[in-house]
Amino acid sequence: MTTLRPFTCDDMFRFNFVNLDPLTETYGLTFYLQYMAHWPEYFQLTEAPGGEIMGYIMGKAEGHGNNWHGHVTALSVAPDYRRLGLAAKLMSGLEEISEKKQAYFVDLFVRVSNTVAINMYKNLGYIIYRTVLEYYSGSPDEDAYDMRKSLSRDVDKLSVVPLTHPVRPEDIE
Repeated sequence: MTTLRPFTCDDMFRFNFVNLDPLTETYGLTFYLQYMAHWPEYFQLTEAPGGEIMGYIMGKAEGHGNNWHGHVTALSVAPDYRRLGLAAKLMSGLEEISEKKQAYFVDLFVRVSNTVAINMYKNLGYIIYRTVLEYYSGSPDEDAYDMRKSLSRDVDKLSVVPLTHPVRPEDIE
């Protein structure tokens, strides 16, 4: 049986194989520790019966006023455990936490080339809110979609009215 539980410091030594996907952003140790310290409820993982980490989600709550929202910083599932609904389970958990925090929406950034992830997010109710030019560095830099899903506090769904023009990373609030 798959277990959903909080990410712990010990997990830092056991989750590298989940990050081997070239589409998964990896960060320095202090970045992960900062998330565990500030937003522990948003840092969850799924674990197989044998103790293997199957996937994880890392996020936070941010913004002010009607821009108060949950943000998905990273979501990754190990290749052997994909297409089992784990990403949807992790996303649902983050959305529930954001609802409890009375967020207006949940957002995330995804590479425009990552069509598998984009389609999964669309199936989970997310829309493409805007394009962020050259968000991901590389050779060449790659644009991102800022995808959003409104939550129950956003009664009029104002947070998911798509922008008609792209923005640059420095223009993101």
